[in-house]
Amino acid sequence: MLRFTILFLVLILVLFSLELYQPINDAVITPFTSILAYVSTFIMQLFDSDVMAKGVIIYSISNPANAVQIAAGCNGVEAVIILFAAIFAFPSQFKHKLIGFFIGFLGIQILNIVRIISLYYLLQWDKNWFDWFHLYLWQALIILDALVLWLLWLRYLPKPETNNENTNDKIIDKVVNSVT
Repeated sequence: MLRFTILFLVLILVLFSLELYQPINDAVITPFTSILAYVSTFIMQLFDSDVMAKGVIIYSISNPANAVQIAAGCNGVEAVIILFAAIFAFPSQFKHKLIGFFIGFLGIQILNIVRIISLYYLLQWDKNWFDWFHLYLWQALIILDALVLWLLWLRYLPKPETNNENTNDKIIDKVVNSVT
């Protein structure tokens, strides 16, 4: 458990530092965030032709003042970093880590797209509700999503074939029992 905690914290510190490093932000984070804006807009355009995206901004064609900018912290990257650190700090086979991270990444980003779309329409409706959902509800739900996905990954890890005292089962039981 100590190994997991130390590795988790080191990964968190390194990955969050890298995320804040301007060249990485410019080369990876901003283009990724733009992709999220375009994917969200594509989905909204299936039922609302008044929506457009430009870079990280989603706006109404008829009322461009009602625009949502997907800023740092609103793109799901922090939740992905937390999930990555939790999965890769935990002792398991590398292929299970890759599979868990890939599925977890998709899960976080799908929920994040729902978040972006709902916030866009909340802003069109009422700025106060937008602020409340944006600052309180959705922030917590995205991080909670990362935790739930990690716990599901733990739950479905294959059982180790050894009877060693420090098997994944005992570690998983300890983690799951401490959370529940």
